[in-house]
Amino acid sequence: MSDIYLASQSPRRRELLSQIGVSFSVTDVDVPEERALNEHPLDYVQRLAQSKAMAGLELVNDKPVLGADTIVVLEQGNTFVILEKPRDKNHAIAMLMSLSNRQHQVITAVAVCDKRRCEIRVNQTLVEFREVSEREADAYWLTGEPADKAGAYGIQGLGGVFVSKLEGSYSSVVGLPLFETTELLTIFDIAYWQVKGE
Repeated sequence: MSDIYLASQSPRRRELLSQIGVSFSVTDVDVPEERALNEHPLDYVQRLAQSKAMAGLELVNDKPVLGADTIVVLEQGNTFVILEKPRDKNHAIAMLMSLSNRQHQVITAVAVCDKRRCEIRVNQTLVEFREVSEREADAYWLTGEPADKAGAYGIQGLGGVFVSKLEGSYSSVVGLPLFETTELLTIFDIAYWQVKGE
């Protein structure tokens, strides 16, 4: 019997929850990932994580639901550019070239909600890319890996070769920050490694 629902079809989030011994079931939710005008990246990613958890709660209603969202944020002057999942090959290559030889931020928000409350935690991690050539970006797209990933790369897969430096949480860049996630599990008295909260 599962202790929590995961409102995500991401295999990476499933793997990370399994890695820390959480008993969970998956529920499929459909939440539009559209940023409001002038919405700050931090507000945006938290809103999406909470919306996913709440949408899952409407479907299951008997146990807490975990929702999460990850975005890649690139600073350009005084503005932020949010890199989500690429639309197509050209979009993916353009993203990778914009990340080439630069530092960017990966922000992942995690929300756990039940019928009484909703708690959110956020992790911000800095990632630096080495120089990426257009030929490499094109070849990487052909592997199929970038198609469903924020920023058009997966650090845990082939895209890891582009990462020259990381400051923060590796698991957050993969899609689920384990430190923040276990904080939430403890609050909701959900076992991980068979450990429960007070």
